[in-house]
Amino acid sequence: MPEHLRKIASRLRELVADRRRAPRYRVSLPVSVSLLDAEASAEPALVQGHTRDVSSDGLGLILPNIRVGGRYLVGDSVTLRVTLKLPEGYARLYGTPVRHEKLDTNDPETGFLVGLRLADTDARDSALLVDYINSLKK
Repeated sequence: MPEHLRKIASRLRELVADRRRAPRYRVSLPVSVSLLDAEASAEPALVQGHTRDVSSDGLGLILPNIRVGGRYLVGDSVTLRVTLKLPEGYARLYGTPVRHEKLDTNDPETGFLVGLRLADTDARDSALLVDYINSLKK
């Protein structure tokens, strides 16, 4: 059912207007995700996944689970550290999850879709992401 609702929402965006600020590009890139907070241990536990789509201000992530250790990766006041593997190198990005949902059994991908709004990131890492997105436009 969620897939059906996503298709309806996508079609409405086409007909009415897309409220997203930055265009998204559907691309699968490897990511490592961990919690960024004072409670995290010296060696943060990682969840490996990949992107569903990228934009200059957000990422759609496919993760096998939304828990690391005994803590959730989604929720209020959670900041995530995402290491994104780009062709030019690794970009360390930070962001807050804005939505998540378990993927349908009919969906070819399994796990959870997590929408991440990017926060202020190091200029070098932001430049790597923007350069990669610009290469997709060509």
